[in-house]
Amino acid sequence: MKHSLLLTLFLTICLPLAAKAADNYTIDPEHSFPHFSVNHLGFSTLHGRFDKTSGKATLDIAGKKGSVELNVEAASVNTGFAKRDTHLRTPDFFNAAEFPLVTFKSTSFKFNGDKPESIEGNLTLLGVTKPVKLTVISFNCGLDPMDPLKRRGKCGADVSAQIKRSDFGMKFGVPMVGDDIKLVFEIEAIKD
Repeated sequence: MKHSLLLTLFLTICLPLAAKAADNYTIDPEHSFPHFSVNHLGFSTLHGRFDKTSGKATLDIAGKKGSVELNVEAASVNTGFAKRDTHLRTPDFFNAAEFPLVTFKSTSFKFNGDKPESIEGNLTLLGVTKPVKLTVISFNCGLDPMDPLKRRGKCGADVSAQIKRSDFGMKFGVPMVGDDIKLVFEIEAIKD
């Protein structure tokens, strides 16, 4: 009877903790910055960003698991030059009217200790989905220092990948405008 009572007490305490091992997060659009760089005419590197991002993430550090889904609004592309941005929204490049979202959905996380070192998943651009591996450059979680009650948890990560835009059907201007694109996602997420 004593063992049965102890087992019941153990399960009552530990099962809810195990079920709560994964934390859910919402991407903070005000503190997330997806951007890209590409060679321009062999002379310089052109940089661009996207001003509207949303998504969700789940992180289970103890279980070495996680998931992330990022949604980037293609029409929010911004290179600092309005005429070029208008062209980038056309079917020559992002075709934002027909394909309003660029998405990344993870399939697996690889950890080094308590920190993710890479995230594999599927990138969808122009309706084409290809596997992409994101390398984690930095990753940190903790309490938001701007929260006056110090109760709001946050995680942040900088991740990058190299893709060929032609693999997704974006071939306009290749090779004068480079085919190799460096993607960087600088993301902050707030614990739900």
